[in-house]
Amino acid sequence: MNIKYLYQLSLLLFLTLTFIDPAMAGDPTNRIKQTTDKIIAILNDPALKVPDKAAERRKMIRKEVDELFDWEEFSQRALARHWRKTTDKEKKEFIPLFGKLVERTYMDKVENYSGERVLYTDEKIEGNYGVVNVKVMTDKNEEINVDYRLKKRGGEWIVYDVSIAGVSLVNNYRVQFNDILIRSSFKELMKRLQEKVEKD
Repeated sequence: MNIKYLYQLSLLLFLTLTFIDPAMAGDPTNRIKQTTDKIIAILNDPALKVPDKAAERRKMIRKEVDELFDWEEFSQRALARHWRKTTDKEKKEFIPLFGKLVERTYMDKVENYSGERVLYTDEKIEGNYGVVNVKVMTDKNEEINVDYRLKKRGGEWIVYDVSIAGVSLVNNYRVQFNDILIRSSFKELMKRLQEKVEKD
């Protein structure tokens, strides 16, 4: 797994969830903002900043992320053609494990937020699908493009992919998973994911 890349991705994800331009406040953007406000409140809660509350704080953040991200959709797109070959039992085992992997390598850095500026530049909606485009302005005045891809399900917008500088999180995992699956087996993939989750 390209952990360094995913760690960088984790911070950028959170930065794009921090500042919402009212002019761009469409339904997909508002959906992201709702989760952001809750995460900010958790991070700013003095009672949760003490060291022995770290696990509880992360658990609360993960809960909010779970409600925004569609882990089944993430999993299906990451496994691509291999998804159809897995049994229902395998899918039920894979989805939460994959979610934990993303959490460990992608969301753990959320607490490193330091106030970088974010500009929401566009929002497109086509039927039940939407894309929110943003630019992250770093402290070195560098611009990083971030795209959220969402779909509407049950009346709510949920995230199924995030791209940083044109690199999709789903595609990044898809390449890695496909390489394992064509060379080995689903059991081996699960073994590697479990080892990575336990290691991190």
